[in-house]
Amino acid sequence: MPSDEPLTASPARKPRHAINAITMPDILRSLRDGVRDFQRAPLYGLFFGLVYAGFGWFLMYLMIGLEFGSYVYPMVTGFALVAPFAAAGFYEISRRLEFGRPLSWGAVFGCIFGPGGKAVGVMAIVTTFAYIIWLDIAAALYVMFFSMKPLRFEALLNAILTTPQGFVFFVVGNAIGAVLALIVFSIMVVSLPMVFDREVDFVTAMITSVKSVLANPKPMLLWCLIIGVLLGLSLVSMFAGLLVTLPILGHATWHLYRRVVAPAA
Repeated sequence: MPSDEPLTASPARKPRHAINAITMPDILRSLRDGVRDFQRAPLYGLFFGLVYAGFGWFLMYLMIGLEFGSYVYPMVTGFALVAPFAAAGFYEISRRLEFGRPLSWGAVFGCIFGPGGKAVGVMAIVTTFAYIIWLDIAAALYVMFFSMKPLRFEALLNAILTTPQGFVFFVVGNAIGAVLALIVFSIMVVSLPMVFDREVDFVTAMITSVKSVLANPKPMLLWCLIIGVLLGLSLVSMFAGLLVTLPILGHATWHLYRRVVAPAA
């Protein structure tokens, strides 16, 4: 009978975190494996997807229902920055499925308090910090283009679609947001699943993640674009698409990590 012991490297061992070369098909294989894991444990995926979507619906309520459009718009557009951490539970699910360990809600939630808990907490702070930076940048851009006057969501959308000023605001803001998202992607794409899989500190995990991106720029850029497109479609669907896209992306990220980072020596 399979044991439910933590699947972490022995503290006495000094694993090397070698980076493997991957190809474009490896990205598609990881996505396929993510779909398979979601099908094997759909209730977990739907639960975490619903929680993440629920936060999006709350933002939409603030933006439309309470007419806070000029304030909440950057919160919605920067939503993808916290996606890597929001998908953390899926790494533990995929890890257990891969090694044939039993799944339970206690095991999935308890992984945050395991050996990698401190590293996960620090990276959550990093992700939150990046989100706050984005909100500050968005606020500065808004003041630059529209002064201090708050706009309702409909007025802001109309300005973006019908005025040169609004269009430039949209292009510049989203370009800056894309750069920030790429930075967050680079330091998180491998680091989060890595701290669930091995006893490593957050600095080592983040450095390994950046090295993985630099060693495989084209496949990683493809993966970043796939994440952006799927999350964009989820936003268009009023966040309902997150019920499916978030679990698939979370599980797929685990399998991508397993392909990129060599097993501990």
